[in-house]
Amino acid sequence: MTRKQLDTDIVIAGGGLAGATLALALTRAIPALRITVVEAFPLTPDASADTYQPSYDARSTALAWGSRLMFEELDLWGALARHATPIRHIHVSDRGRFGATRLAASDHDQDALGYVVDNRWLGLCLMSALVACPQVTWRAPAQVRGVTNNVRGVAVQVASGEHVTELQAQCVVIADGGRSGLREQLGFRVDSSSYGQHALIANVSTSCDHGFTAYERFTDAGPMALLPHGSGDRAGHDSALVWTLTDDALERILAVTDEERCQQLQQRFGWRLGRFTRIGQCHHYPLTLTTVNEVVRPGIALIGNAAHTLHPVAGQGFNLALRGIMALVEQLQQAQVRGEHLGSLQILRHYQENHRRDCQSTVRFSDSLIQIFGLDIPAMKLARDAGLVGLDLLPGAKRWFARSAMGLGGRRPRFGAVTQEVMDD
Repeated sequence: MTRKQLDTDIVIAGGGLAGATLALALTRAIPALRITVVEAFPLTPDASADTYQPSYDARSTALAWGSRLMFEELDLWGALARHATPIRHIHVSDRGRFGATRLAASDHDQDALGYVVDNRWLGLCLMSALVACPQVTWRAPAQVRGVTNNVRGVAVQVASGEHVTELQAQCVVIADGGRSGLREQLGFRVDSSSYGQHALIANVSTSCDHGFTAYERFTDAGPMALLPHGSGDRAGHDSALVWTLTDDALERILAVTDEERCQQLQQRFGWRLGRFTRIGQCHHYPLTLTTVNEVVRPGIALIGNAAHTLHPVAGQGFNLALRGIMALVEQLQQAQVRGEHLGSLQILRHYQENHRRDCQSTVRFSDSLIQIFGLDIPAMKLARDAGLVGLDLLPGAKRWFARSAMGLGGRRPRFGAVTQEVMDD
C-alpha cells in the first residue's frame, strides 16, 4: 500500500474529550501519521486556554493519579494543572451506619490521589495542543455517515450539511459518545441495562471548606459524591456534586427552589461539610451500564463511551476511557514500526484483548458497589460496615483500594521510544 492511495491514515469520528485525546496521543506516538477528526459541533477559533475563566457552573471530570501520568506522557499535564483541584483525601461511608474508609495521598507518598478538572478547561488544553499539530485535520461541523471496508482499508463517508465526501483511510475510530449513532448504524452489539436512576450534576457551596477531600456517601436512596472543586492552592468551599436519584425523586428535586434543594441535599449527605449554602445549575442524565463485547472489526475500533458507559459512583468512566485510548495507541505505534496495516484486525484485536481485562474489572467494581450498597437487608448492612471498617484497618486491602481509586490497579499502557525488542519481535 502506498500513501498516495490514502486521503488520511486515521479518521476519528467524534472530537470530544476522548476523540481529541486520541488525536493528541497519536501525534505524540506516531508523528508521521495523518489524522482527520470529524466533529458534529463547529469549532470556536476564538476559544483559547489563555482567556479561560473558571465558571461556578462548569461541569468537571475526576482524573485519577494514573490519568495524570498519562497526560504527562502527552506533555499536557503542565497546562491542565493550572486549573486542577487535587484530591488529597477520600472518605467513603454508608449513611446512618458506623462503617467508613479513609484514604490519604500522603500515605502513598503522593501529592494527590486524583484531581478534579473542568471539562471546558480540559477541552481547551487539548485543542490548544492540537492546533500546533499540522498532521491533524478537522472536519467540523460534520458527521461520519458511513464506513465501508475495501482492500486499502476503509472508505469513510463524511457529511457536512448536504455535501458528502469520501475519505480513504487505514482505520476509523468511533469516539462519538454513549449514544453513538455510528456504532448503531454499523450494527455493533450493545449490552445495556438501566439502573432505574438518574445522576444529577451540579456545583455546590458549603459553610466548611472541603480540605481537598472527596466524599463518597452511600444512602438508602442511592450513592452521592462530592469532589473538591475550585483552586488547587487552597481548600475552598465549592464541591462538584454527583447525586443519584430515582425518577420520582429527580422530578421532585427539579420542581423545588435552590434553597429547598440545599435542604434536601443536607438531609441526604449530612453535616460533614457544614451547611449547604448554594447549589448551581443542575444537569441530569439517566444511568445505564452499557458494554460492547466486540469493540473492533477490520478497520474499525470503538473507544470511550462508545465502547462502555459506567455508573459514575466510582468516578472511573473517563479514566477507563483514557487507559483504552493509550492501549490502542500503543498497538498502532508498534504496528507502524513493523510496517503493518493500522486497520488490521489482528492489530485491533490486540488492543481489545489488552484493554478487556481492565474494562471488565472496572465495570464489575463500579456495578458491584451499586448492587451491594443498594440492598436494604440488615445482614448486608452489617457486612458493609465490616467491609468498610476492614478496608480502613487492613493495610493490604486499603492499599489495593487506594491503587484502584488512583487508576494504578492494572497494567498501564505506554508509548514512547520503541524498543529494539518491539522492532525485532
